Amino acid sequence: MRIGVLGTGNMADALATHWVRAGHEVVIGGRDTDKAGRLAARIGGGAEFAGLRAAADSAEVVLAALPFGAGAEVVRNLRAALEGKVLLDCSNPVGPGFRLLTEGGPSAAQHLAAAAPGAHVVKAFNLCHEDVWRMRPPVFDGRPLSVPLCGDDETALARARELVGDVGCEAVFGGGLERAGLLEATAALFIALWVGEGADAQAIAPPLAYAAGPRPH
Repeated sequence: MRIGVLGTGNMADALATHWVRAGHEVVIGGRDTDKAGRLAARIGGGAEFAGLRAAADSAEVVLAALPFGAGAEVVRNLRAALEGKVLLDCSNPVGPGFRLLTEGGPSAAQHLAAAAPGAHVVKAFNLCHEDVWRMRPPVFDGRPLSVPLCGDDETALARARELVGDVGCEAVFGGGLERAGLLEATAALFIALWVGEGADAQAIAPPLAYAAGPRPH
């Protein structure tokens, strides 16, 4: 698979590194091509670099590893290059005080879908810090990390599932793109618990066997 990565930050680095190791062709795209070149060299494995448009043009799947405030503008400028392609959104619109910046409006993923209506947007990889995605693989207590996906196109979801597997995780379907806001709100809650309270967010959910209440004996 040929993957274009929009952005040169930590999420771009962590995910692209896994995908290069899995044998995919990766092009790092950035406004600053020197920075994109340095990231591609650090990733190695034949990773290439280019400007944003060239990275999107050359790809089958595009990862938007961009801050919420910049993502829609970048994608809008690349809408022709993204036509018919899978567009993965890993952003979290979380601001000061762990506030959700979308404030009940369209999710960050829906903002990207509106900016490039011909792309097939999938929300993914937004619930963990970039250092979790650097793990080889992200496994905790013997259990691989699950990655929820929200999207409307089956082919795009299938591509996303493959890329989740290449990171060493298990994909779970979280619903259509209209549910991406729930993933973003979950990230805001988890970050507030982890950072603000020092709490174990994983401890707030019971095991699956108890999800509907204890079974009667």
